[in-house]
Amino acid sequence: MKANVAIVQALQIQIVYLEERLVHEARLRPEFSLLKTMPGIGEVLATVIMLETGDIERFADVGNFASYARCVKSAHYSNGKKKGEGNTKNGNAYLIWAFIEAANFARRFSEDAKRFFEKKKAKTNTVVATKALAHKLARASYHILEEKQPFDAKCCFA
Repeated sequence: MKANVAIVQALQIQIVYLEERLVHEARLRPEFSLLKTMPGIGEVLATVIMLETGDIERFADVGNFASYARCVKSAHYSNGKKKGEGNTKNGNAYLIWAFIEAANFARRFSEDAKRFFEKKKAKTNTVVATKALAHKLARASYHILEEKQPFDAKCCFA
């Protein structure tokens, strides 16, 4: 048990060092501080979202960004019937990871996010509810980056 504790402590020191280096070395734009206003997003996730998104102007609208972040399904429907799926691996795997992580933290620390998650979970299951919350956060990130305004829970979870 003592050996495991020593390993965890050594790894924790390395994690802190890597996080400090990431924040120090990354060329952060002014929107970085705005991303941190979202529930569940701290230094590391804000850095990942900002760097992986790049210039927000390259996305025509919020739906294109959510699709790039892999937060929407790629199924094709015609006349209400599923006719196939598109390329499910298309988009950015790091963004969906960041938004899923943010959703998991948001549902723990934000009452609005928890309420949305619980309502969705009652209708479906935990995985779908987490993905839906990640989608909400991805859409909010798009608006934060485009409008350069801090997060507004009333707009996001209304």
